[in-house]
Amino acid sequence: MSSDTLLVVNAGSSSLKFHLYRLNEDHTGDDNELEFWFGGQVSGIGSSAPHAKVRDAQGVVMLDQALSADQVPTLKHAQELLTQWVRSQLTKPPVAVGHRIVHGGSALNQSVVIDDDVLNYLEELAPLAPLHQHNNLSPVYVIRDRWPQMLQVACVDTAFHRTQPDLISYYALPLRFHEQGVKRYGFHGLSYQYISEYLAQDYPELHQGRVIVAHLGSGASACIMVNGESRESTMGFTALDGLPMATRPGHLDAGVVLWWLQQQKMTADELQDVLYNQSGLRGLSGFSGDMRELLASDQERAKLAINYYTYRVAEGLAGLCIAAQGVDAIVFTAGVGEHSPEIRAGILQHLSWLGIEVDTLRNQANDTRITTDQSRVSAWVMPTNEELVIARETLKHYQLHTV
Repeated sequence: MSSDTLLVVNAGSSSLKFHLYRLNEDHTGDDNELEFWFGGQVSGIGSSAPHAKVRDAQGVVMLDQALSADQVPTLKHAQELLTQWVRSQLTKPPVAVGHRIVHGGSALNQSVVIDDDVLNYLEELAPLAPLHQHNNLSPVYVIRDRWPQMLQVACVDTAFHRTQPDLISYYALPLRFHEQGVKRYGFHGLSYQYISEYLAQDYPELHQGRVIVAHLGSGASACIMVNGESRESTMGFTALDGLPMATRPGHLDAGVVLWWLQQQKMTADELQDVLYNQSGLRGLSGFSGDMRELLASDQERAKLAINYYTYRVAEGLAGLCIAAQGVDAIVFTAGVGEHSPEIRAGILQHLSWLGIEVDTLRNQANDTRITTDQSRVSAWVMPTNEELVIARETLKHYQLHTV
């Protein structure tokens, strides 16, 4: 294989996802030049049963391998294994590598080439995204060691929300904290960017209107867009805020944290573990943060978790309407949003006062439009593709780099 390629990496706490794209010969900037070749993930990193699986663009399995625990005890080991395997499939290295980085802080409002200064800055933001930031950055070092001259690009989840009014960024705290960076940033921006670009291309009338996008996966947030630009989102300073999630609580009275500190004498590490790993759907149900397992369960606590989730998500979506003085459409995306008709129906039932009429058959079939043709506010299901957004952004930097 002699054509140029571009690698996209999305590293999490226990998994490492990647996509490899082929580039056409002229690198014109036309989106058609990005051709997905293959992609996959190493899952279960640090567990007793890690696994690697890769499929090509036609869905054909290229690699399906159970790994031993000592092969990938850490994300770094998984990245080294992945890099070695990718190299075995190529006759030359990729021309560039793009990374999903959760937090860009105040300084980064767009994707950026990673140099030493950028890398140090992103590392400093790790306390604001302890589940994500260090993991996101880990592959950068591995690729530097393997390909020292490689162009690497950071695509930050916070950048999409740069179009929000300045007022939205404030907390009602002493202003000195705002000046130190304690402000609302918003996350899942790569997902929202993809939906915005998809609407502009395939549903231009929707794109021009007031659209709430609900990114409902293990992490969850929502964003209201006007003319495809972010006006407000449910997440704030960190990825803990807003909607309830698989293992994170979402909105929480700060007094609870004070009570834990003062009455329970909890340490910072204990607080972090409760807030990031023990709460949300897992905390309410007592056994799982996976919505599929909760829906399949007949336990009362599972029902409690589901009912709480649908109510609070609906509440979050309703609150976003203020930023655009209403809403024309709601788009569901990510794992739960794309694949759970029951959850979508539950959320939309709480929002029926908006004039939403769910078409049960369409919703059960995961059709693109899941409301009736007469529904005053329409609702949609649209797959997201954060990796493609990263690839597009990385390609832009590569083209500038080679001029």
